[in-house]
Amino acid sequence: MRRCIVFHGTRHPREMGVQEVQQFLTHLAVEGHVAASTQRQALSALLFLYQQVLQQDSGWMDEVVRAKPPQRVPVVLTQDEVATVLRHLSGTTGIMATLLYGAGLRLMECLRLRVKDVDFLYNHIVVRDGKGQKDRVTRLPQTIKAPFQRHLADVKKLHEQDLQAGAGHVYLPDALERTYPHASREWAWQYVFPAAQLSRDPRTGLIRRHHVHKLVLQRAVQAAVRKAEIPKGASCHTFRHSFATHLLEAGYDIRTVQA
Repeated sequence: MRRCIVFHGTRHPREMGVQEVQQFLTHLAVEGHVAASTQRQALSALLFLYQQVLQQDSGWMDEVVRAKPPQRVPVVLTQDEVATVLRHLSGTTGIMATLLYGAGLRLMECLRLRVKDVDFLYNHIVVRDGKGQKDRVTRLPQTIKAPFQRHLADVKKLHEQDLQAGAGHVYLPDALERTYPHASREWAWQYVFPAAQLSRDPRTGLIRRHHVHKLVLQRAVQAAVRKAEIPKGASCHTFRHSFATHLLEAGYDIRTVQA
């Protein structure tokens, strides 16, 4: 907002309109060579200024020259590189990283897994509200089946301790908490990877145990990649790209695997 005002000679925003905003955003894209995400952020800030603060209808700025998102080739690890990285991970983060690769999960899909969505009998995992708010079924990696079961046994003990302490609540999606008021304390709805500490839900004031923070796994994977001395910009999402690539190389249909 400040940069737009300075760009137009410190004129008050009320004296400017869609044309001035378009000029500024075009300047960012054409002359400033900013990233697409930077221009989108500037556009969102200015829309907020005019629509919410100044209560003006700025219209939909279709004529703005937007910075084009770069088309990058995704980073993919070889099977040996994946195995090397996973060897430098252990415990809970090791299980989580193996799920990212072996089940093709996205980072937040892994963190938001519920107990009820892991089926050891049929060896599959149900991903709820994935990309595009779609559910899908993917396979459970056999290499972590036993340690995964031991992990859930420890999580269940932790949940039982929370219940004894009068807590044990977990966040429920949509309006399920109103429909099923006792479900938030049921074992089936608990997160597979719970946070180490309880926290207060700012919306309800309830003490809940949320899922582990994404930085826990991100930092663990970054450290493992450094220890493995792999000269690639690998991240948590790299495991998903590698999962898809290795299945295609082996002749599998990804849609069939995840159907």
